[in-house]
Amino acid sequence: MPHDALWLKDAAARVRSTALGPLAEHRGRVEEIADGVAMISGLPDVRLDELLRFDTGPFGFAQVLEPDRIGCVLLDAAHALQAGDAVHGTGDVVRVPVGAGLLGRIVDPLGRPLDGKGSISADATLPIEREAPGIIERDLVVNPVQTGVLVVDMLFALGRGQRELIIGDPATGKTTLAIDTIIAQRDTDMICIYVAVGQKTSAVRRAVDALQTHAAFERCIVVVAGPATPPGLQWIAPFAGMTMAEHFRDKGQHALIVIDDLSKHAATHREIALLTRQSPGREAYPGDVFYVHARLLERAAKLSAAKGSGSLTALPIAQTEAGNLSAYIPTNLISITDGQIVLDARLFQEGQKPAVDVGVSVSRVGGKTQAPALRDAAKSLRLDYAQFLEMEVFTRFGGTIEPRVQAKLTRGARLRAVLRQNQHTPMRLGEEVALVLAVQEGLLDALAPDQLARFRDDLATSLEAGGADVLRKIETTGKLETADEAALLAVLSKLAISQATTDV
Repeated sequence: MPHDALWLKDAAARVRSTALGPLAEHRGRVEEIADGVAMISGLPDVRLDELLRFDTGPFGFAQVLEPDRIGCVLLDAAHALQAGDAVHGTGDVVRVPVGAGLLGRIVDPLGRPLDGKGSISADATLPIEREAPGIIERDLVVNPVQTGVLVVDMLFALGRGQRELIIGDPATGKTTLAIDTIIAQRDTDMICIYVAVGQKTSAVRRAVDALQTHAAFERCIVVVAGPATPPGLQWIAPFAGMTMAEHFRDKGQHALIVIDDLSKHAATHREIALLTRQSPGREAYPGDVFYVHARLLERAAKLSAAKGSGSLTALPIAQTEAGNLSAYIPTNLISITDGQIVLDARLFQEGQKPAVDVGVSVSRVGGKTQAPALRDAAKSLRLDYAQFLEMEVFTRFGGTIEPRVQAKLTRGARLRAVLRQNQHTPMRLGEEVALVLAVQEGLLDALAPDQLARFRDDLATSLEAGGADVLRKIETTGKLETADEAALLAVLSKLAISQATTDV
């Protein structure tokens, strides 16, 4: 049979096998586009948050639904997009890849790689907006998250499943405190996700360098939405990071997510709301800004045994201006979270780093999550330190100081010096317990500031040499037995005496 005849026969067979019938397609048109937001007409069946596809390639999601138009927030650059272009509904919502393939990678909020290491093999794709666990599905927050930062672990213990806000003025060490917490998880089973929202590229680069150098980066995910990215990507970044973290929590694992920061996310939400012509409220924020962050942070939880006993701990970061904690966004976040760690600009300038304001900071979970060994060692130190701060203010006016008051001032000054800590050097639980014991028992009262600095530098080496078994026992059980306390005090006393007798 000639070739043309064979071709015609094959074409006829394909035509007969094709299902013929009407094909309905909903197609909208771009009416206006500017600043990462497109106003669309002609898609009456689109749902809220539905993913929309433009014929020229970009994607967006429906943020505002009105009778005659849709406010669409773009997820890609819209250089080629213009009024009159066609747009289609996908029937789906924004989804991100999840799974172990993301570990050790730097991605954008849609899960696309930014580190040049090739494509990502995901276990699945999940919606960025998911329902928070119900009360019945949650368990008590009782297991500690060791941050490695003594002032936090001793005074404001964190627990797995907790939401603790880190808040303070610009350049007071908020990101450093969060990064140090991630670094402290390098020897644990916790998976860490760092989400940068609107942060400068240089700041993100420093954070990533610190994680790659000091943390177990192979168990970390970095989600970056820089200031030059479309507002839509910045808006979905915290939700995308939360979905990635929830995947591990729902498998019975433990995850920690840092969102840096929600103040910039709130500003992006306000920008999108104003561009889509939503009604402005206080400080021009839309009325749902509280709900946006509440539904995000409520997804962090400790799940019950019936749900796998996984946990998701959230450390959102917020920024204040001139220490004003009563501003709109800070008060919203403080009311949503389970406590706040407040960083003070004055303490930072005085060299007290981490610059944690112990008078304003609080953990609403409290000592239930603190390691018993650290709780037993600290005893009354928190109350003593608070009294020291008050007495220090009054003694600045001069006058004669009673010996009892002077002793409290000396002890408080030593504790304040002990609470200073260099960045990216988290302490192990056993070292924290030993250092708190040394302060509690007055072993550091006779040391000068430079001798105290050497004491801290030599502490880890001395403990490994004279109390390695005790350290391992504390870190394994989290408890401090009487015999172990005596062994630690013997090592600490020897070290303190050697430092006191060393010539400066």
